[in-house]
Amino acid sequence: MKVKVQSIHFDADRKLLDFVQEKVDKLTHFYESIIESEVFLRLDKDHDKGNKIAEIKVSTPGRTLFAREQCHSFEEATDHAVEAMRKQITKYKEKVRGV
Repeated sequence: MKVKVQSIHFDADRKLLDFVQEKVDKLTHFYESIIESEVFLRLDKDHDKGNKIAEIKVSTPGRTLFAREQCHSFEEATDHAVEAMRKQITKYKEKVRGV
């Protein structure tokens, strides 16, 4: 699976990019037909809820899935977005297989 990571309006360090890559790569354990994933990391102006946003877009044959989470750190937002994506992938996989 090809993973593209884009940091919007800031430069992400190598450690953060590696962390995101590692987490998103684990999604293939749940559904092996994932074509590619795009991750968008962006800063928001709302400091109360947390100003770090992670958005994940996963392309599968016939469908595109999307998850967005906002937290106080990019690592936390990525963890939550990957978990939300895992749930969506599991549901989609069951639907495709007719379970």
